[in-house]
Formats: sequence, structure tokens, C-alpha cells
Amino acid sequence: MPYFDVASSAPLHPVARQALLASLDEGWADPARLYREGRRARLLLDAAREAAAEAVGCRPDELVFTPSGTRAVHLGISGAAAGRRRVGRHLVVSAVEHSSVLHAAAALGADGGAADGGAAEGGAVGPARAAQGGVTEVPVDRAGAVSPAAYASALREDTALACLQSANHEVGTEQPVALVAEACRAAGVPLLVDAAQSLGWGPVEADWSLLTASAHKWGGPAGVGLLAVRKGVRFAPQGPVDERESGRTAGFENIPAIVAAAASLRAVRAEAADEAVRLRALVDHIRARIPELVPDVEVVGDPVRRLPHLVTFSCLYVDGETLLHELDRAGFSVSSGSSCTSSTLTPSHVLRAMGVLSEGNVRVSLPLGTPDEEVERFLEVLPGVVSAVRERLGAPVSVTAGGQGASLVVDALGKRCPIPVIELARVIGDVPVGGTVTVLSDDEAARLDIPAWCEMRGQEYVGEERAERGVAYVVRRLA
Repeated sequence: MPYFDVASSAPLHPVARQALLASLDEGWADPARLYREGRRARLLLDAAREAAAEAVGCRPDELVFTPSGTRAVHLGISGAAAGRRRVGRHLVVSAVEHSSVLHAAAALGADGGAADGGAAEGGAVGPARAAQGGVTEVPVDRAGAVSPAAYASALREDTALACLQSANHEVGTEQPVALVAEACRAAGVPLLVDAAQSLGWGPVEADWSLLTASAHKWGGPAGVGLLAVRKGVRFAPQGPVDERESGRTAGFENIPAIVAAAASLRAVRAEAADEAVRLRALVDHIRARIPELVPDVEVVGDPVRRLPHLVTFSCLYVDGETLLHELDRAGFSVSSGSSCTSSTLTPSHVLRAMGVLSEGNVRVSLPLGTPDEEVERFLEVLPGVVSAVRERLGAPVSVTAGGQGASLVVDALGKRCPIPVIELARVIGDVPVGGTVTVLSDDEAARLDIPAWCEMRGQEYVGEERAERGVAYVVRRLA
């Protein structure tokens, strides 16, 4: 069964498995002890640290291992912010950072002021709005990338820390880290880079101050993260600490898992150059073929500046959860950022910040060694699955003012993604060119999906206004 979700977690690399099993017998003792077993464990830990530091591009004494990538992010943000507390409490992040970054920044920003939701309407690049202390979110364009100029303008005299991912977890877009790092250095602000998605493909070639990553993203065991802090960066670990890992994270090191993580990172790096070329060609093929095979599809993310193995697309008139279940039944494991696959019923913050379609969203991330035949079979199966889901979701339209008039009102209250858009599509032809359709909806995803539908279908999105119940979205027919 093809597993196409390595952006969430990669299968354990064979080298990681071998290293894990071998070090279970050698690395069980306390590496802080001076007797033979402790010295043997210390040698394994030091060798793993050197290997990981070489892959990251830092000194071994700048890198510590953490219990997870999320923990590395939390430690990095809190420690760097505390180290610069005399400068201020202001933080700068992009609007599409991983949730671990946004949660940590929001928690610290709450002490300094209200967090700022600086994403511009429709995902367009615009000036980031400054919060009082707190957090400034830099908006992104429709490809999911920040503007270096917009990011630089968000930096202030009281900015303690800036954060920027190397590549996006959901759509694969690479960020202009080197240019942002230059702006941060000019402003005297340390930059934390979340390299979880990209580190297996190569080092982050930028003048970063802190870097985080997670082993299960590159085929290492879960439960191992890493945090690198450059020498000279002010850093004050928060919470209880001990003598482990330079005092930056407490607790007994899981040496077998750490050894396996470092071994697998070195192994995937050895394969990365060739696999990047091969998988990029497969993803380019997927990006080109899906719009030809499936009508009403939007492929999202930057088509060029992106991770080589990841592609994301959204299908109009499709329930994302049902689509994922049907693809699973057909033998394909994929992921989604659709609101209808989440318990909150709100679309992915990444898709929302980009201003792209969220309904029927599918993320395909190919593992190393993916055969061409599996991709071809996915492309053969997908059109029929999408078509079947669309047929099942055909819903009756409730029109409160019908006929061939100049305007219609569609009551989609209580109906979830993608039904409001389906009902809009069904009636747009019932108004003359220049006429309007007003969709009443209380589904949060409609705020993103109706404007995205208008852009895809060449219609005009007039705007929205509060209604007695929910929100009224107004669309004008142009053709």
C-alpha cells in the first residue's frame, strides 16, 4: 500500500533500524558516569552529536538533542526570547509557520501584548501590522512565501526573536531564508529556522542563529528532536534544568534513538541529491497531470521554489474527509488541510493565509524510493475517486428568491464544506450576467472557499457582511 505522507512522518530508514538495534546493547548506561558502560554510552552520544552537527552545519557543542521537534521549537523560542528580554518581548513569525512555532510565540506574546493576525486579505503580501509587544505575523503570497521586504519591515527595536521555516509543511514552498537572515542580522535580531521538513534534503544555507528539526521527518525514530544555538546568541533556558545537554533540556538521553536519528540523517543525505532529482520529476508530473485529469482543481504552493517530494492540491465540491477515506480504501495514504478533516471545522491556517481553496485538499509527499508505477496508479485512481465523492455530495439548493431575476439568495446555513460552494455553483447560471448570488453560510471554511471558487471560475467576489445568522457572501456573475 503506497504511503504518500512522509511530510507527517517518514517510515523508519533501514539504517536507523540497524543503528537502533545495535545501540540498544551498547547505549543503555548513563553517559554521565565514569565507569566502562557509561564511557561507552558517552562515546555513542558524542559520535551522534558530531554526525548531526555536521549535517546541520554547526559545531557539536552548539547542538543538543530534545525529546521531540516540538520541544526543540518551544525550548528555542522561550530560551532565545528570555535571553533578550532586556531588548523587548516582540516576536516576528510568518503566517504559515508550523503550529508549534505559533503556539510558542503566542504563549510568549501574551505576556507582551495581544498577538497580531497580520495576514493580508486573500493572502496577498502587505505590510505586517505591529502588535504592542506580542507577535507580528508576516503575510504570505498565494504561493505561501513571505516577502523579505515585508519581513524586514516587521522587525522593531524591541524585537527579541524572529522565526521562519525553511520550507512549508503543508504545501512545500521554500522560504527566502537567506534574505530574511540578512535583514535580521542587519537589525540585530536572532533568527530561528524550523528546518523539520528540509533538513533531510540538505543544510539551511543561511546565517541563522537557532535551528530546530525532528528525526521522524527524515526516517529516524520518533521522540528525537534537535536544537542548534550558535555561539554568541543570548540564550537563557526556561524551566527546571539539569546537567544534561548543556543544561538546555532536562532528562536522561535516549541514546539508542539519538544514534539511530543521526545515522539515518547521514544516510538520507547520501541519497538526497539523486532522489531529489527523481522525485521532483515525479511531482512535476503530478502537478501537470492532475488539472488535466480532474476538473475544478487548484494546485497550490510554489511550482519551482519547493521541496522536491511534496505537492498539494484542492478539489472543488469535495468533502476532504470522504476523499481521504476513499483514497485510503483505494490503497493510498495521503494527508489534508481541509476543514472537514479537522475537529475544529476551520481550514488550515496555512491555506487560509495563502488565500487558496481549502475544500477537498490533498497533500501528497513521496518517500525516498517511490516507484514511478505507484505515482501512475495514483493518477489513474484519483479521477474516479473525486468523481464518485462529488456525485454523492450533490445536495438540493434551497433558494429563497428564485427564477431568472437579477439576484438569488442561497440558504446554506447549517451545511458544511463543500456544500455551500456546490450550491453556489448550481445556481450561478440562474442569474443574468451582472446579477448576484448571495450565499448564507455559518461554515467557517466558506470565508475562504467562496472567494477561491470565484477566482477559479472567473466570477466576481463582491464581499461579505454579517447576517441575522451566519455570514452573507455576495458573488456577481461575470460570464
